[in-house]
Amino acid sequence: MTPETATAPQILNDRIRNIAIIAHVDHGKTTLVDALFRQSGILRENEQLAVCAMDSNDLERERGITILAKNTAIPYGDYKINILDTPGHADFSGEVERVLTMVDGALLIVDAVEGPMPQTRFVLRKALELGLTIMLVINKVDRAASDPARAVDRVLDLFIELGADEHQLDFPVVYASGLTGVSTLSQEDAMNGNMENLIPLLDSIVEHIQPPPGDKDASLQLQVSTLDYNEYLGRIVIGRISRGQIRTGQMVALVNRDGKTSQHRVTKLYGFQGLKRIEIEVAEAGDICAVAGIPEVQIGETLADTSNPEALPLINIEEPTLKMTFSINNSPLAGREGKFVTSRQIKDRLWKEVKSNVSLRVEEGDTPDCFVVSGRGELHLSILIETMRREGYEFQVSKPEVLTREVEGQLCEPFEELIFDVPDEMTGSCIEKLCQRKGELRHMESLAGRTVVEFSIPSRGLLGFRSDFIRMTKGQGMMTHAFNEFRPWVGEIGSSRNGVLVASEPGETTSYALKNVEDRGTFFVKPRVTVYRGMIIGENSRQQDMALNVCKTKKLTNMRSAGAEVLEVLQTPVEVTLEFGLDYIEQDELMEVTPQNIRLRKQNLDFK
Repeated sequence: MTPETATAPQILNDRIRNIAIIAHVDHGKTTLVDALFRQSGILRENEQLAVCAMDSNDLERERGITILAKNTAIPYGDYKINILDTPGHADFSGEVERVLTMVDGALLIVDAVEGPMPQTRFVLRKALELGLTIMLVINKVDRAASDPARAVDRVLDLFIELGADEHQLDFPVVYASGLTGVSTLSQEDAMNGNMENLIPLLDSIVEHIQPPPGDKDASLQLQVSTLDYNEYLGRIVIGRISRGQIRTGQMVALVNRDGKTSQHRVTKLYGFQGLKRIEIEVAEAGDICAVAGIPEVQIGETLADTSNPEALPLINIEEPTLKMTFSINNSPLAGREGKFVTSRQIKDRLWKEVKSNVSLRVEEGDTPDCFVVSGRGELHLSILIETMRREGYEFQVSKPEVLTREVEGQLCEPFEELIFDVPDEMTGSCIEKLCQRKGELRHMESLAGRTVVEFSIPSRGLLGFRSDFIRMTKGQGMMTHAFNEFRPWVGEIGSSRNGVLVASEPGETTSYALKNVEDRGTFFVKPRVTVYRGMIIGENSRQQDMALNVCKTKKLTNMRSAGAEVLEVLQTPVEVTLEFGLDYIEQDELMEVTPQNIRLRKQNLDFK
């Protein structure tokens, strides 16, 4: 036996394939997994399934995006294919990075019309760095204006740009439509619609993705990649077994981040089959399983053999790029709508989130009532805020700020790659606005009446831009962006927002008062809404802030009644959503978040 043979990993689970599905948001990852469920027979033909079964979180269904990585497994002949569906948004990069450590290959899903987009670059770079085998799936080939050949060429250029080696550049290509559940290896058949099922895709997975390495007779090593919680079982650990075996009732050693070990008994062991977890007695090297009975554990730590507690390398997660302050609600309406309102309750909830949300950081603020929360982007933080308010928490948050770092003695800030797609006639105004925000035009391409523009821009320049973009494009534009790198600070970026209208008196708004000041700007409130002094009720038509009394009532006479003001016709107020508020507020303002309302306010309520 040669030395090379002696040290080579032992391939035992040759009937297992572990793959991740990676892609830009909305390129059809989750839809394709649903189609694979049906192809494999996990779902009956007449079985009703919620749209995108893998998007099980309420927010995922509402927004049509994947936020949390999901584990599933499908049978294909004698093979078991473990599939991990990952988020497409770079804001959830922590989910992507830890999932990729559990697999041996990845399906890169690319839209046949759009081609690679910002998040495609991000997830592909991570997969290439880990040396994963990449299979390219050109999805949505049945869309009008699809161009599979152009999409493949652009992906190849991206591979070269990201420094892929010769083996990685020789990637297999499958053409598919996740919506109709068909695939083919032939570009010509794809263009002609000559496709029947997903068998070509499944065959390619078995052929090109290597089975997982690992010796089932060696001492146990399992890295914690995902955490779940069950009321009856407590914390549940999910990860891939690198070597050895794990059994129900077995004593295992937990090696934490500091190298310390503690022993625990495995109370339950689960495998995956379709959307379900199934209880099993034993799992071996190469497989992905869920383990109950480990009470205090963090992502990246290792479950090992008690006689040989050897840790695996910790998962390296990129640092946050954005921060904001969470604090208790101290407005005059505080405590009326929330179930959890104290600083202790908010602190406990944030620390609980940190244990499973590896991209998040929480630090104590300047006072005991506030906490600095850092994340990967506005979407990452807004999902946390929305989740907390739905759980009954009431609090307030500050304007997001970018995190800077010093590189070789120079102050640097995060830059992002931005791509937007707008009608041709709206391109000029969008480019002008981004240049004002220190953006740098990289590429522009027109096709069929629309223009695709690529920018490099500081993350600061994107704060508050989304609402401007929607207004400038009248809702017809599409915009995506992803973190690229840290670069030298580019100086101050001026705000283009007008001043705000602030309530000068507490009370309930009236249509009479709103009608009298309607020419001052655009309002965020309608009649019969409770306001307090210092609350932001609209945007001024001028640059300065202005205080207004919107609670005045008509003086009653014999000729007038209190109900007469119902006849007043007012402009439709702007709806204050979570995303709007985060984009809109300035440094001296806060967003009040409760289970029932989102309000904007001045930090100093004694505004005059």
